[in-house]
Amino acid sequence: MKRTRVVIRAADNMIGAGLTSWLQLPPAGDDDPVLEVIPQDRCTEADVVVVAAERLTPQLLSSLRRAASAGGAPVVLVVDEIDQSEILNAVQCRVVGVIPRAAVTAERLRHGVLTAATGGGVLPPSLISELIKQVERLMQEVLQSGGSTHAKLTAREVKVLRLVAEGLDTLEIAEQLAYSERTVKNVVHGLTTRLNLRNRPHAVAYAMRTGLI
Repeated sequence: MKRTRVVIRAADNMIGAGLTSWLQLPPAGDDDPVLEVIPQDRCTEADVVVVAAERLTPQLLSSLRRAASAGGAPVVLVVDEIDQSEILNAVQCRVVGVIPRAAVTAERLRHGVLTAATGGGVLPPSLISELIKQVERLMQEVLQSGGSTHAKLTAREVKVLRLVAEGLDTLEIAEQLAYSERTVKNVVHGLTTRLNLRNRPHAVAYAMRTGLI
C-alpha cells in the first residue's frame, strides 16, 4: 500500500497534534494511500508539508521560499486568514493548497495533502481568481520593463531586503551587515523611491514576487 509522508509545521502544539490525529485516521478504502506523519527533522523525506499559521507573515514566506529553493516538498497551508494580495507570493514558495482554518476538516485536509502529493493543488475559488489577476499584472510589468525585473536590485539591496523579511529592524540589520544605520536607511529609501514602492512591506513583497528572497 502506497504511503505519503507528511511533515507538519505548527507554532501551536495543540493545533499540530490535532492535524496529526486527522492525518493518521485509517484510510477509507483498501486502495487509499496511507498518510504517515514524520518528524520535522526528516523533512527531506516528506512528500508534502502541512503548515499551520495564523497568517502569512513575511518571516513565514521567507522560510517557505528557502525551503522551496532547496527543493522542498509542496506545501498545504492551513491558515486563519490570508490576504488575496499574498497568494502569488505563496504559490512561488510551493504553496499548492490553502485551507481556511475555520473550514478545515479531516476529509479536506486529507484531500489537500493527497492532491498536493500527486502534483495538484487546492485553492478556494476566490484565491484562484486573484492568482490569475496577479500573474497577468506581473506579466504586464515584465513586458513594460523590457524583460526581467531582477536586475533592478543591487546585491546590497537584496541583502538588506532579506533581513527586512526576517523581521529585523534597522539597527539589527546594520549590526549584521556591518553597515551604519544611515546606510541601511539610505538603501531602503533608494530602492523604494527608484521602484515606486510604498514602504518596506511593499519592497519585501516585490522582492519575493521576483524571486530574490
